[in-house]
Amino acid sequence: MKFRVERDDFAEAVAWTARSLPARPAVPVLSGLRLEVKGHELNLSGFDYEVSAQATLGVQAEEAGTVVVLGRLLSEITRSLPVAPVQIQTDGARAVLTCGSARFTLPTMPVEDYPTLPDMPPAAGTIASDAFAAAVAQVFVAAGRDDTLPVLTGIRVEIDGDTLTLAATDRYRLAVRELKWRPEAGAEAATALIPARTINDAAKTLATTGAEVAIALGNGAQGEGMAGFSGGTRRTTTRLLDGEFPKYRSLIPADFSSVAKVNTTSLVDAIKRVALVLERNTPLRLTVGPDELVLDAGAGDSAQASESIECGYEGEAMTIAFNPAYLLDGLGAIGSDEAELSFNGPVKPSVITGKDTEADYRYLLMPVRLSG
Repeated sequence: MKFRVERDDFAEAVAWTARSLPARPAVPVLSGLRLEVKGHELNLSGFDYEVSAQATLGVQAEEAGTVVVLGRLLSEITRSLPVAPVQIQTDGARAVLTCGSARFTLPTMPVEDYPTLPDMPPAAGTIASDAFAAAVAQVFVAAGRDDTLPVLTGIRVEIDGDTLTLAATDRYRLAVRELKWRPEAGAEAATALIPARTINDAAKTLATTGAEVAIALGNGAQGEGMAGFSGGTRRTTTRLLDGEFPKYRSLIPADFSSVAKVNTTSLVDAIKRVALVLERNTPLRLTVGPDELVLDAGAGDSAQASESIECGYEGEAMTIAFNPAYLLDGLGAIGSDEAELSFNGPVKPSVITGKDTEADYRYLLMPVRLSG
């Protein structure tokens, strides 16, 4: 195998495929990146039996062939190369990479030991890549990080005609986003629970590769549920998570007894200042009333802070407490210069939305009970 390729294109393609490789692979070959040259195209692929990633780019090929090299090492090398064309050729059991005056010799792994990548499931529809990335980011903030509860580490994807709904929860907060998309014929209804990190990484990267992302749902060769995302010359697949996602729609209140409207930036800045005095796992208190929202932190002999900001408020005055980090996550995700905080009392879930969103994004947050 021997080919030449532009340095920047090659580095981006290697980084895309290598990011899916496991840090501690079950077998050594899974730490490898597979490079295959056919015609004047180079296909790079990585696979760990859970997530696969592939990228294709044009090259100046002198000799076709396939090689498997350490993926993370190749990614680090390509990221640090000088600005010059890259040439890779095989030399026995090694691959030689040259770029300008830099030269690297890499050991290869048996190509025949590398697993066969899964096929992309049938396409369910397409959506604008930037809109998809923004929507995924909004719900990703609420996805669980505890791997002992795998069902909560996923983002639930629901297809209902031309409406795509994304939802995630870690039991303490819930984020839901609805948006329009273009379904394929025969794919009007479906659900899937996709690992949150995988769909978030895919959405962010594919937003830079083209105008649209194709979403695919189906079953793998072993009958397991699969999801796939493709855009431009890149694609990724992942196994779906098992388990039943919480029935989240019943958790979102239909009506509220009080609503506060406040400038998002002013509230975020005030929370960050007041929360400086809080000890770990200590809640932030919000007292809302006519024309004013007061933030309080600390008590007793510990450091204390207080700040008030203007707000519009309908309802009876009340004090409610939240985890400040969770509160900031929600405010950062609404994508609006005005935040609307809706309450049903100090111990019931509150919902944060932006203005004029028509309820396409809702961030539900459980309050912290105050002692006494």
